[in-house]
Amino acid sequence: MTAPAQTTDLSAGTWAIDPVHSSISFSVRHLVVSKVRGTFGTFSGAVTVAADGTPSVSAEIDVASVHSGNEQRDAHLRAADFFDVEKYPTATFVSASVTPDGDDYRLEGDFTLKGVTKRVALALQFNGVNPGMGHGAVAGFEASVVLNRKDFGIDIDMPLETGGAVVGDKVTITLEIEALRQA
Repeated sequence: MTAPAQTTDLSAGTWAIDPVHSSISFSVRHLVVSKVRGTFGTFSGAVTVAADGTPSVSAEIDVASVHSGNEQRDAHLRAADFFDVEKYPTATFVSASVTPDGDDYRLEGDFTLKGVTKRVALALQFNGVNPGMGHGAVAGFEASVVLNRKDFGIDIDMPLETGGAVVGDKVTITLEIEALRQA
């Protein structure tokens, strides 16, 4: 038996992010020559499609759910030097527009991290809609953006004697999202 064909119909209504089948990850240069990667384990959000087909996106990330595979580093990321989760426990995104960009899309919106809100533009792929596995239709999306951490008040400097820094300024955020059609 073959799976039903994927369609590109994202019908009007609300599509809730399924955290079990989605991920938010990041990577940043470490010691100039490699990258540290990590994820955020707790997040929520929705894609809402208006009757005229106009989509909007909202999402929230529990920044304390950061996981890089090293407990000591994760504790430092949660501290005031980086995310300051005691003072700023969540990061949020609220879209302003979605526009075609070749075969893909450009998703612009306001991203708030560590109390700083900036307009960002994500490269967005819409992977289509599938009837799902008995729990309703699912839609798939992939998005990414490169941010400068200093733009969001994460301005710790840890210079190396040989030049460069322990932690790079540019952070790549990657989202792999499955969203469930809400009844």
